[in-house]
Amino acid sequence: MSLEEPEPGTREQVGVTSDGLDHDALADLLGDHVIGRESHVNAEGFVVRPEAVADVLTTLKQRAGFDHLSCVTAQEYDDRFESIYHLKKYADPTQELSVVVPAAKDDPRSQSGNAAFRTADWHEREAYDLLGIKYDDHPDPRRILLPETWQGHPLRLDYDVEQPQIATLREHANPLQDDTRSEDDPDTMFLNIGPHHPATHGVLHLKTTLDGETVADVDPDIGYLHRCEEQMCQQGTYRHQIMPYPDRWDYISAGLLNEWAYARAAEDLADLEVPEYAQVIRTMSAELCRMAAHFLALGTFALDVYGDFTAIFMYSTRDREVVQNILEDLTGQRLMFNYFRLGGVAWDLPEPREEFFDKTRDFLDGLPAKLEEYHDMISSNEIFQLRCVNTGVLEPDVAKSYGATGPVARGSGIDYDLRRDDPYGYYPELDWDVVTEDGCDNYSRVLVRMKEVEESAKIVEQCVDLLEDWPEEEREIQSNVPRTLKPDVDREIYRAVEAAKGELGIYIRSDGTDKPARFKIRSPCFSNLQTLPEMAEGEYIPDLVASLGSLDIVLGEVDR
Repeated sequence: MSLEEPEPGTREQVGVTSDGLDHDALADLLGDHVIGRESHVNAEGFVVRPEAVADVLTTLKQRAGFDHLSCVTAQEYDDRFESIYHLKKYADPTQELSVVVPAAKDDPRSQSGNAAFRTADWHEREAYDLLGIKYDDHPDPRRILLPETWQGHPLRLDYDVEQPQIATLREHANPLQDDTRSEDDPDTMFLNIGPHHPATHGVLHLKTTLDGETVADVDPDIGYLHRCEEQMCQQGTYRHQIMPYPDRWDYISAGLLNEWAYARAAEDLADLEVPEYAQVIRTMSAELCRMAAHFLALGTFALDVYGDFTAIFMYSTRDREVVQNILEDLTGQRLMFNYFRLGGVAWDLPEPREEFFDKTRDFLDGLPAKLEEYHDMISSNEIFQLRCVNTGVLEPDVAKSYGATGPVARGSGIDYDLRRDDPYGYYPELDWDVVTEDGCDNYSRVLVRMKEVEESAKIVEQCVDLLEDWPEEEREIQSNVPRTLKPDVDREIYRAVEAAKGELGIYIRSDGTDKPARFKIRSPCFSNLQTLPEMAEGEYIPDLVASLGSLDIVLGEVDR
């Protein structure tokens, strides 16, 4: 199969029918590369030859329209290793496909998918880091979360947790050593940004190479905040012990959105229903979290680009605190909510209900005037425009190749939002719009978040109206969920929600027990951060800082 672009008119044609996907036609398209078939809960799985990964992914991208590699999951069985490439379409994410790549137990190796999707770079590095799977033709085959000196691969079944580790020391390094990129490039200079710096939004290290005053190369160095969240979830029970963990991924007020990602995956895995009343509460609370997250993103970004700490940062913190107060009334917590439950929510709205509704409506009524203040201070500010317009440019095709989602993708004109395109919760019953901007720059990403606050307010207001009139005898907050959940052996699912930063997905494979055999988190920040070198190269250091801020990353979710 050729990796060249197909002839005009052939894109998104093969395997698509009026009823969905024709998997037999897709199998015929891939030919001898397919050596088996699997049925996952959300998608058909094609088992392909390890040496044909790039060919398969490119063919599916160009001939069948699967232009979104949302996640790569790696895992180990008793007799093999396995990489799963979760494919979707930006135009219709309900059309999903899994490309399953087995690898030998004694020498786990397969071809890299980087030639088809640039986002495969980091995902495959993580698979190598944690499981030791090697990817031929990978452009940068090194660890990504752990130090290069780390001994072993922590997710392997035979990993020895008590083995000693080696930490290299640099006290004998020459402080005057050459800091150019290479002898052939004497005008370059290496510059460390972070990992402990306010502009890096957490413990992020940017290995930056300057050519004069412009950025020649950026290498994001992550892993400083890796907390083994996936492994902890694999050690917890579906029903009771996993739900508290998602709050700690994106801990910037977005906990309920994180909880919903796990709830959606686990509920579909175990065929659990959620009462309509509980869906309305989930939708309302999730949008309040989105607003709080966007407020903080706006304030910190303004602080990044022109240092206005006293005004914009404090204004956004003020409004975020109002949202936090409402969420605290509802959940009892301000950040680590632990409010969602499989099959619904933990409890009903606080009493007296009228006070809760009045408090929420007061906030919504005052929001338009506050947003007008933001536009006066930010989007209309000449300094802000000079720093953001036409800087950090991310073209749509590049954003798609890196798997960018959320405001980062929508700021590049990509009309993709899982709340509408892969409906869940109560979103299909409500009146709201997906916000996009075509500027593809730092300014557009800020505008998207500001306008999304308005759309979230519309959703919350409609939910409040519904909840206020809901008959008391029909206020069911949870469905009847078994005390112990044990999904069938080798039942697999990937499900995602539209979190504040983008597509937050969860892959779960069950082994017949009350704990997952594999739990994989698809972080939107992880994929979005990959785009930073594309946005920053050829620009100045201040533009690099602005571009990083516009991504709105949280390292707790990047590293997990």
